[in-house]
Amino acid sequence: MIDPQLLRDAPDVIRRSQESRGDSVEAVDDAIAADAARRSALSEFERLRAEQNVFGKRVAAAAKEDKAALVAQVQQLAADVKVAQTAAGEAESSYNSAIRSIANIVLDGVPAGGEANFEVLREIGGTPAFDFEPKDHLELAEGLDAIDMERGAKVGGSRFYFLKGIGARLELAIMSLGLDRALGAGFIPVIPPTLVRPEIMEGTGFLGEHADEVYYLPADDLYLTGTSEVALAGLHSDEILDLTEGPIRYAGWSTCYRREAGSYGKDTRGIIRVHQFNKLEMFVYTTPDQAEEEHNRLVAWQEGMLQSLGLSYRVIDVAAGDLGSSAARKFDVEAWVPTQGAYRELTSTSNCTTYQARRLSIRHRGDGKAEPVATLNGTLATTRWIVALLETHQQADGSVLVPEALRPYLGGLELLVPIAKR
Repeated sequence: MIDPQLLRDAPDVIRRSQESRGDSVEAVDDAIAADAARRSALSEFERLRAEQNVFGKRVAAAAKEDKAALVAQVQQLAADVKVAQTAAGEAESSYNSAIRSIANIVLDGVPAGGEANFEVLREIGGTPAFDFEPKDHLELAEGLDAIDMERGAKVGGSRFYFLKGIGARLELAIMSLGLDRALGAGFIPVIPPTLVRPEIMEGTGFLGEHADEVYYLPADDLYLTGTSEVALAGLHSDEILDLTEGPIRYAGWSTCYRREAGSYGKDTRGIIRVHQFNKLEMFVYTTPDQAEEEHNRLVAWQEGMLQSLGLSYRVIDVAAGDLGSSAARKFDVEAWVPTQGAYRELTSTSNCTTYQARRLSIRHRGDGKAEPVATLNGTLATTRWIVALLETHQQADGSVLVPEALRPYLGGLELLVPIAKR
């Protein structure tokens, strides 16, 4: 949620942010009107309630013969207070709906526009060249008996799969490398719930324009998370944190679920866009003044992982219209996928400033008073990384070189060799 004081003092800042996102500018005016109506309704309720209290004391002090004449006035005043209380509650609800419809304020320097309007910040590693026709990740994985899409579809439907043998080991190796890096950077490891309550899902901003991508269990009124960001944001909801020793950093290892609504026909081959995957997610609570610096640190840790895996990649500054409602700025790290001749997203990292914290009531002690914290998140390892790894390090015979950083997690294995499929 945006800062209500900013809405009153600098609405043009919010209007510019909405415009750069391609969102409704009129929503700002609606929120201003709703705020005014809320304050007016609350003021009227408090006036009537104060009048009721004063009148009650007058009745209590009145002579017995005068009290009967005051009863009708007491009853009317009580009815008026009740009506005003209902009106104040309705105005508060309307205001909450209006202000929550406004996305986070985009930070200065974020490119305006939609998905295609990102800015490339840097490219690292060039693009790998082959003296043979490279295979795509699924053909390589099937040769290694590492991925079984056919049986995955038989069991779970389209976009499900089995990771097996070296495929399962490879994912665990990537995730374990990421976890060790996170531990070295001071992150606290967490295995969080993957089912969360509606107020937690809504509080992180995932029930807005992308709500159709979230799995919902109506019988339990619970949501399956598409990232452990959701549970880790909810971890400290309604709390006041101590940030005097610096940021609180968590590394959440979890299975993630996404319906991928609206993506039919896109990336249907292999494991680029699937309904279930594993992910190691960095999540940080820090002070607002430290958020941008922390954001850069998260990107650096992500880049360190890709460099250790020998992947070519680029870092992009995502355009405002592609940020999602909670992020004020987002950097994507995209690896080169040889058979597609394109960079594909492997990891994102977002600075959500105080937006999620306001919605979830997460604060820290600032200058003598409790103030909203800033939250940030970023992926450090996930299933999709197998795609770029297999394609980048493949050999002409279908074998795959194991990056040196992963070998300790695979028992020293240096080469993945094709085997007969069972």
